Amino acid sequence: MHKYHAWRWSRQKIADEPYNLIVLPTASGGYEIHTKIRDFGRTLLKDVIPDIPNGDAELRKLFGGRKLFDYPKSVDLLRTLIGSVPGKDFVCLDLFSGSATTAHAVMRLNAEDGGRRSFIMVQLPEPCGEKSEAAQAGFQTICEIGKARIRRAGDQIRTEFPGACPDIGFRVFRVDEGCRKEVLYPPEEISQPLIGQTVSNIREDRTDLDLLYACLLDQGLGIHLPHTSRVVGGCTVHRVDGGVLAACFDAGVPDTVIRDIAASRPQWAVFRDSAFASDAAKINVTEIFKSLSPGTRVQVL
Repeated sequence: MHKYHAWRWSRQKIADEPYNLIVLPTASGGYEIHTKIRDFGRTLLKDVIPDIPNGDAELRKLFGGRKLFDYPKSVDLLRTLIGSVPGKDFVCLDLFSGSATTAHAVMRLNAEDGGRRSFIMVQLPEPCGEKSEAAQAGFQTICEIGKARIRRAGDQIRTEFPGACPDIGFRVFRVDEGCRKEVLYPPEEISQPLIGQTVSNIREDRTDLDLLYACLLDQGLGIHLPHTSRVVGGCTVHRVDGGVLAACFDAGVPDTVIRDIAASRPQWAVFRDSAFASDAAKINVTEIFKSLSPGTRVQVL
């Protein structure tokens, strides 16, 4: 019998319905008993795909035997399902990613067949129980377990497939409010302190990367595109997709940095409004780009 279906039928049911069973001899001299499949709409996957490894054991192996997650999916089962999809270059979306088994399966399958599949894992930051083994191991949310699992699985796959050079990198995003402050208030709510708080229209806790990826979304560019950063004249300059978009979010960007960005002729160039002390400074930026890269669209946040 299938290892997950031991004694699923009673002795009487076997006697009454032998026509629903298939008995096959094995190489070792024993027998395997299978249930005939007639209604695929009610058939369990483990009836169709035999020998599914235990997902719990797979996850424990990655974390030194610790049980961090209940009922994780099987990597081999997902590899089988994903591998049945035609092509090797598509995106796998898991809207309830849990411990990120889908990401693990995608990376392993790519290493095995040279595919270029990508994954998107979506998971609410549900807290781990205070007394759970996951919390005791330092994981506060399910998302943290998933991120750690992808890193460990990636290292394991790189070790197992040294010649395949699979892509095991990933980026983490979280849903939040926009980077810009709310500056539209009815007249009766405006006060002197409020005016002082709206000198800059960017929220104080936003980083360069927050602003950069907000720009990518605004411009309709993919947040998966390659991104590099380098320091020019004391300022950090970000380039996306080989220079399709260039951005510098430092305060007080000098002309030398602006000329360096313009010389690379990006499609878009983005700066903070606070990077320029006056309207004259903004006009100067426009003139520099007109001279060095007239096709660049300049945006000021």
